[in-house]
Amino acid sequence: MTLKVYGHRLSQPSRAIIIFCKVNGIDFEEVTIDFTTGKHRLPDFKEINPMAEVPAIVHGDLKLFESHAILCYLASAFPGVPDHWYPADIVSRAKIQSILDWHHSNLRRGALNYCINSALGPVRSLPLNPQAAIEDEKILSASLSKLESVWLKGDAKFLLGNFQPSVADLSLACEIMQLEVVDEKDRERILRPHPKILEWIDNVKSATSPHFEEVHEHLQEVKARIAFLKSA
Repeated sequence: MTLKVYGHRLSQPSRAIIIFCKVNGIDFEEVTIDFTTGKHRLPDFKEINPMAEVPAIVHGDLKLFESHAILCYLASAFPGVPDHWYPADIVSRAKIQSILDWHHSNLRRGALNYCINSALGPVRSLPLNPQAAIEDEKILSASLSKLESVWLKGDAKFLLGNFQPSVADLSLACEIMQLEVVDEKDRERILRPHPKILEWIDNVKSATSPHFEEVHEHLQEVKARIAFLKSA
């Protein structure tokens, strides 16, 4: 069965899935759905994901959306994926799942909205909203503090004190990497107070190199487009 990954490299969860497949040698076909031009709302794609969002996958008869569900499925369905990504031990899985559940309502909520309202809006044909960005940054900063104090205690190399990354490390690191598209001074202001997080992201990069860097190159292209739109 050919695995098809429908996504866009501007999408944080799409990047996490693409990187996961590359790191683990999972053969897949990457199908780009450009949500900046509305392609995610076309009928053909909505047959795969009726929520009209990326990412989504098709694997045989399975059509699956929601990035965390996809990552857990890939880690479980493909032989040869190391156990540390999504351990067979149910206690370890539950702890990873708790981070993934927390992510959407906290870190993702703050990071995604902050990036849209402070930088990415025009790329998605949306206006910037500096006032909303202020509130988004509060949520983002609080989430970074919680991430650092709860799941990166002590000298932890990865979340939960693990020595190797899990699907939660990859998902959350890709989320924070979205800040690459905002002004450097803003990114520095937000991340400087969190040295453990910066070190952890470097650990995730090292563990998934060179695929992490290659997939994230698209953000630099987007950043150049943002600069062009500002100067136009």
